[in-house]
Amino acid sequence: MEISARQVMSAIRHTLKPEDTIADAVHCFRQAGREDGKPVFGLLVTDESQRLAGMLSMYDILLFIRPKHIGIWGEMQDLQMEGLYDNLLQRARAVQVGDLMSRDVVSISPDTHILVIIDIMLKRHIRRLPVLEGEKILGMVYLSEVFNHVLQDI
Repeated sequence: MEISARQVMSAIRHTLKPEDTIADAVHCFRQAGREDGKPVFGLLVTDESQRLAGMLSMYDILLFIRPKHIGIWGEMQDLQMEGLYDNLLQRARAVQVGDLMSRDVVSISPDTHILVIIDIMLKRHIRRLPVLEGEKILGMVYLSEVFNHVLQDI
């Protein structure tokens, strides 16, 4: 059986723009999750021509919020926590998506075989892969959907 990205990809209904703020992105994450009925952990970022510009994930946001110099300061429990969390969140709200997004996004074509998809995802620790035909975004392949597809075929 020949299974490709075309058979396991999902439609893209929500994207971000590089000039959106992290507060806008969080709102979009929530909205997408409500509509899909499951949490959304990453969104594509597109330019004015709807071409892929990057991807923003929950990991990117959490990495920004985590104090950057914790290794120098010691351990998290060594920090004065009073007001730290609120200050970090306040700072993050106004940051633009383009400043935090991953720009080096691995993508696949609609004809990429499922075994190649699995290999890419496992080797690179990637949970989602945009499906592109040229510069046109066709959809997204999620690790969970690949796994569910494999479960059906076993």
